Amino acid sequence: MTNERNGPELSIVIPAYNEEKQLSHTLEIVALHAELASSRYEIVVVDDGSSDNTWDVLQQCSKRIRGVRGLRLSRNFGKETALCAGLEDALGSAVIVMDADLQHPPELIETMVRMWRSDGGIDIVEGVKRVRGNEPVVKRIGAKTFYGALTRLTGHRFEGASDYKLLDRKVVDAWKRLPERTTFFRGMIVWLGFHTAKVEFDVPPRSGGQTRWGFLALARLALNAIIAYSAVPLRLIGVVGLLFMVGAFGLGVQTLVRKWTGGAVTGFTTVILLLLVIGSAVMISLSTIGEYVAAIYNEVKGRPRYLIRERAGQETEGNGFALTGGRHA
Repeated sequence: MTNERNGPELSIVIPAYNEEKQLSHTLEIVALHAELASSRYEIVVVDDGSSDNTWDVLQQCSKRIRGVRGLRLSRNFGKETALCAGLEDALGSAVIVMDADLQHPPELIETMVRMWRSDGGIDIVEGVKRVRGNEPVVKRIGAKTFYGALTRLTGHRFEGASDYKLLDRKVVDAWKRLPERTTFFRGMIVWLGFHTAKVEFDVPPRSGGQTRWGFLALARLALNAIIAYSAVPLRLIGVVGLLFMVGAFGLGVQTLVRKWTGGAVTGFTTVILLLLVIGSAVMISLSTIGEYVAAIYNEVKGRPRYLIRERAGQETEGNGFALTGGRHA
């Protein structure tokens, strides 16, 4: 497969947030493997409103490492939005998405490109985690539970999925047609379909410190993913309501029978317990509905997903292909 335009055949999109310590090292290694995979490549790094010197490091890298160019968002929009910015700016016939911490092995870049170039008509090459590395047990169990639940709720398989993917240009163009503001990259790609091949990898130790994905951030991502790709939680509210109706009918019959037989006992324990259970169910139901209403609210506002503050890296006029520090074969 070749790029008919005067631009890169391969784009590599890397979102970065507070990655000043390892970004330079990461880009050097990624550029090395990108060069082995294709002579025409670009590396698009999206600085997601970092509070450290990530942008300064990126500017320096764009001057000395071939093909590197950067986008700086106006604030921290989140990784999912940074991925959107990178995908919309990438120009390659194939686009690889990967993390900046080297937990997505750059050694797989050549394998992914080779599989994409094969005659099998592969549109997506998906990196699947074989071993999740040194993740805490709680996080590992949480990930397994989340992906299992998402698979059951949506009917699509997510086990072992990662953001490490190669996308053919037609997949990227199809993805651009999805207008939602609340995005879940893995879910969007699965929803698109297309011919997918998988390549397994072991997650190596993180380069440059600890992950910035805390429990609350991961929980929020999981909640957004479920809301964006399944209406089952809303239907469960109806199921819970039916169960309570059946229970209420049973208790009503019991109460009438005991009254008619003279066995009714005055007391508030049962009433109090029922009020607590029903009140909890109502609050949970309202909270679930509120999350969906909030998602609808974010969509109907129609605000842009992100705003770009500035760019780094020289670009040719008209197509944006970075030529910094190297050839353009």
